[in-house]
Amino acid sequence: MGADRKGGARGRPGRAGAYAALGVVLLAGCASMPDNGDLRNVESTPRQDTGVRVFAMPPAEGAGPAEIMQGFLEALTSDDPDYDTARKYLTDEAARAWRPERSTTVLANGPSIEPDCRPIGKPDPTNGVTCVLAGTQVATVDSHQAYQPLGGSYSKKVHLARSAKTGQWRIDGLPDGVVMGKSDFQRNYTSVDKYYFASDTTVGATGQPVAVADPVFVRSKVDPMTQMVRSLLDGPTSWLGPVVRSSFPTGAALQKDVSGLAPDDQNKLTVPLNLKESQVAPSRCTEMATQVLFTLRNLAPTLQSVELEGVGGHRLCDLSEERAESAAWHGSAKNPEYLYFLDGKHRLVRMPTGSTGTGALPVPGAFGEGDKGLESVAVSRDEHSAAGVGDSGKSLYVTSLASGSSLGNALVTSAGATPADRLTTPSWDARGDLWVADRDQHGSRLYVVAQGSAKAQQVAVPDLAGQIKDARVAADGVRIALVVEKDGKQSLLIGRIQRDDGTGQGTSVVELRSAAPDLEQVSALSWAGDSRLLAVGREQGGVLQMRYVQVDGSTLDGPAPGALTGVKAIAASEDERVPLVAYSEDDGVVRLPSGAQWQKVDKDGTAPVYPG
Repeated sequence: MGADRKGGARGRPGRAGAYAALGVVLLAGCASMPDNGDLRNVESTPRQDTGVRVFAMPPAEGAGPAEIMQGFLEALTSDDPDYDTARKYLTDEAARAWRPERSTTVLANGPSIEPDCRPIGKPDPTNGVTCVLAGTQVATVDSHQAYQPLGGSYSKKVHLARSAKTGQWRIDGLPDGVVMGKSDFQRNYTSVDKYYFASDTTVGATGQPVAVADPVFVRSKVDPMTQMVRSLLDGPTSWLGPVVRSSFPTGAALQKDVSGLAPDDQNKLTVPLNLKESQVAPSRCTEMATQVLFTLRNLAPTLQSVELEGVGGHRLCDLSEERAESAAWHGSAKNPEYLYFLDGKHRLVRMPTGSTGTGALPVPGAFGEGDKGLESVAVSRDEHSAAGVGDSGKSLYVTSLASGSSLGNALVTSAGATPADRLTTPSWDARGDLWVADRDQHGSRLYVVAQGSAKAQQVAVPDLAGQIKDARVAADGVRIALVVEKDGKQSLLIGRIQRDDGTGQGTSVVELRSAAPDLEQVSALSWAGDSRLLAVGREQGGVLQMRYVQVDGSTLDGPAPGALTGVKAIAASEDERVPLVAYSEDDGVVRLPSGAQWQKVDKDGTAPVYPG
């Protein structure tokens, strides 16, 4: 918000944004308004093609207070880079003081204006009038561009005065930030993941850092690539900040007056920074370029390389897409080798991810070759180990996916009265830690098993208000999705994982926030991208449906997966190229290839999972 440059954006599938401006639409700034009566709703501008630039008209000569208010609100929804037209509706002093970048408030509809704006002091209207903007809040976007769902009513006063010199009405008192309806917000803003690294996690023999997505909203047609680089350099959002790090040194910024960042005809992007060569070691520069490349691929999917340029035009480093994938562990770049599920005998079987057939073979080791009946499973992200819940949900076992492997003692046990009150489906993070929840009605608990082999450690969830019914850890190991039930209603929440830092405090999940505020029942879920989940749930008074949700609680554009009845489990991958898979009571294990209908895989199969 508050960007001061022009440009365009091309979003990845399901996100708003277009890479080139295709035209210009003018918003009239002089709509009329009655002088008395009830609150009048200022309708949001109808959704436009996201490639169309929208600009507002300045105030008309002699416009009254109602017309000034209407024109100002419409100017807030335009693609004016620095809100220059909106400032023309303000007095000079108010225009200098107003900070639109402080926040964006999203209302269910456009803001309503109290029509009988009240005079201040004497009845003479030249003394000024106060108008009230009102509406129902949906969300806010803060100064760090982070989205947060927010309910309740919205009411803010705006004061207007008539200039003694010109006789024109202008706004001379208003709150910082901008306000608009949901439709205008979806037209003006696009969600983009910027990337940092987990502060306490490395994977593999070479100690790769783990990339973590941090979703933010930027104005989609106001130089979004430059906006995103500035946002990346400014650091992570406050919610994610405690568990991630940036490789950019403190004070790193774009060089003065840089704007219009875009790849060249070789799909290479050059980013001029205010850094000297002596400030950046080669390994650190590689990580910096990796952050930029991962972030900007959201807007330019064809981006192939990034060059970081320092003061004086000196090249700091360059990085190709191929090298970036080896420089950092990135969940959405890891293509799973197999799809796994339980066959009719409750043994673990697998089939190649790209298979179009229906044949599955037992996995090597105790889960495929033994006789231990399983209810749910999880396969480690390197596909070398598996965790399974057996004994009617009472016990969690881990074994190697190697022929002849044995099944040891249970790592976690539950005393729940029924299978529904016992262990959830487990899940693995990139560092190899295993997570599972116990749904015991006498007190649900969350556990982590370090490297899938250590003694299970109970994880504190201090903000928990209710019973944990399901849990899925993100690949990055710093976020976890929880389904929490209270008073018969279920909420899908995202928590931040704080690792034991040696103080003896242990691992905890903190600052729970809603990922799907409108759902009151969630019966299945899976991570389906770096910042996206696939959930099966029901809104109040609605029917059970499958839908994508963002971890920040924002609404995703694009279609939901095709309808499927009787869904009890779903499996998606951070790699969005692989098919969705589900377990349906009616059809067993089914899959949804891109552009196709649901297909039966195994009538007797249950509990499908991808690695993770």
